[in-house]
Amino acid sequence: MKSRTLLATFALTLPMAMLGYSPVQARDLTVVNFGGANGDAQEAAYIKPFEQNTGKKIIPVAYNGEQAKVKAMVDSGNVVWDVVEVETGDLGRGCDEGLYEDIDWPSVIDASDIVDGALMYCGVGTFVWSTVLAYNTDLLKTVPTGWADFWDVEKFPGKRGLRKGAHYNLEFALIADGVPVDKVYETLSTPEGVDRAFAKLDELKPHIQWWEAGSQPPQLLTAGDLVMSAVYNGRIDAAQREGRPLAIVWDGSVYDFDYWVIPTGSPNKEEAIEFVKYASSPKAQAAYSEHIAYGPVSKKAIEMLGDDVLASVPNSPQNAKNALFNDLEFWTDHGEGLEQRFSAWAAR
Repeated sequence: MKSRTLLATFALTLPMAMLGYSPVQARDLTVVNFGGANGDAQEAAYIKPFEQNTGKKIIPVAYNGEQAKVKAMVDSGNVVWDVVEVETGDLGRGCDEGLYEDIDWPSVIDASDIVDGALMYCGVGTFVWSTVLAYNTDLLKTVPTGWADFWDVEKFPGKRGLRKGAHYNLEFALIADGVPVDKVYETLSTPEGVDRAFAKLDELKPHIQWWEAGSQPPQLLTAGDLVMSAVYNGRIDAAQREGRPLAIVWDGSVYDFDYWVIPTGSPNKEEAIEFVKYASSPKAQAAYSEHIAYGPVSKKAIEMLGDDVLASVPNSPQNAKNALFNDLEFWTDHGEGLEQRFSAWAAR
């Protein structure tokens, strides 16, 4: 027993390299995103170039935003995801719960080159995206112009697609009900405003087909199962590149960021930071927007894009003209209660 103790003590004094392993090299860097066209664009613009420049291997993983998985890893101390793409609402809640590393990102990334709203205390915006109204140009003789038309089932009969959740749908409902874009969150911050949004959703409920994965709306629109749908603009761009007859209405769109976060306790924290730094660079950002119609968070990257690319990204001056910027603070403060009410409403 004593000899084993001495042997163990001796082993602890040896350099890690002599024991045949290093904590930093314990496994490859794992980068988690939402997959689909977005995942393909990240592979081309971020992941492959980073691997080529550094010689480090990246394992890409696709998910549907399940923050419970991140929480389980952090709580158990077994973090196997190193960099994770999250939406705004999950960023706010995750930061508050300590799920993500609190990093001084302005000391890592040139903050002067990052657009407003993209640099948070525990996350870095990776692209600007938008939830838009889309339709099949072969099926509609009259072109819809906004969310009021989305709600007009007499003029545009047929099923509508909406993502199953409160987020964005409450905003669209108020816009359809005549609330100006710049007054949406002010209205939604009151009990009367919330009631008004749900009452507007009541009108459309029999005509809604819910979706959860971003790949579904383009498929359903192409098949004619939906006449219109709320959809991520990048998904429509990818479908258009495949020759599908789909179009976007930008008026009343809600634009937002997706953010990179590093789960608390990642054993590859330093490599994760280096990856986020590279993905935030002007060159990588411009390359990403050339692969998919999501906007750069780098100001220099925006200047590098041609007019044809700018015409399809959410944060171009033309497309953002009457768009609503998703309010992180609002959804951090009210999101849980609104999602609970939505779940109860949808189940009825």
